[in-house]
Amino acid sequence: MTALDTVHVYTAGFSFHRKPFFMTEMYGVKNYLMRLQTDGKCRARVNGELVQIEAGDLLIFSPDEPYELKIDEELNAQNELAVESGDYHIFFGGSWADEWWSRQKRPTKIKVPLNETILGLFRQIVLEQRKIANPFPEISEYYMRILCLETDRLLREHPSTTPKTYLAYRIKHYIEENASFSFKLEDVAAHVGISVSRAVHLFKEAFGTSIMQYTLDVRLDMARERIIFSPMSLETIAETSGFANYTYFHRVFRSRFGKSPKEFRIANREQI
Repeated sequence: MTALDTVHVYTAGFSFHRKPFFMTEMYGVKNYLMRLQTDGKCRARVNGELVQIEAGDLLIFSPDEPYELKIDEELNAQNELAVESGDYHIFFGGSWADEWWSRQKRPTKIKVPLNETILGLFRQIVLEQRKIANPFPEISEYYMRILCLETDRLLREHPSTTPKTYLAYRIKHYIEENASFSFKLEDVAAHVGISVSRAVHLFKEAFGTSIMQYTLDVRLDMARERIIFSPMSLETIAETSGFANYTYFHRVFRSRFGKSPKEFRIANREQI
């Protein structure tokens, strides 16, 4: 990264509000701003209107775009007025950020999965910014680049963020992050807060395959890479790739790749 191709992280933090809060910058915040709602609700100005922001909503503002945020009291489950709103926020800029912003038109509000990929990037940038003595400030700059590019990838994967597609992609990300562990359809459905039958239907409608078939595909691809590049035993690979027993793994692997795991390892290592 050259001096002419930089992204600067100016401030980054996490806020949790339990009291009403209001902020307005009608002439913009002078830098780019990413704000991820992680808990509760608030309202923000999007396309000239104050709209409700919920957990999983990512706001992206350019330097001269008006910014207004309101956190109000709302009725909670006990029918009491209360305030709860949590968010990560990052102010950034630089020539790389300008170039990234100019690549495409992005909506101000984007629905993103609150998975470890997204939360981990925000968390890591905040931790880097909190270091008093930091001889490697470029680390947070690289994390910021990844976060920007990850946002664009999410937009490309599902540009229309309807409630149904959002749930389907949350299921997809859950599978990809948990494929190495054993889980049931009930676990997947509970993660997104819907019934098993609805989860099965939404996933099939969005991706043309079943939840369990996609899980199997992810596990087989994981095992294939480990067979080629890791020194682990085949039994350990089967176990750490989410397969309950080696006999089943052997059968589905041969069916998918045309060779047993042992034959596949020998054939591919001869080519490396």
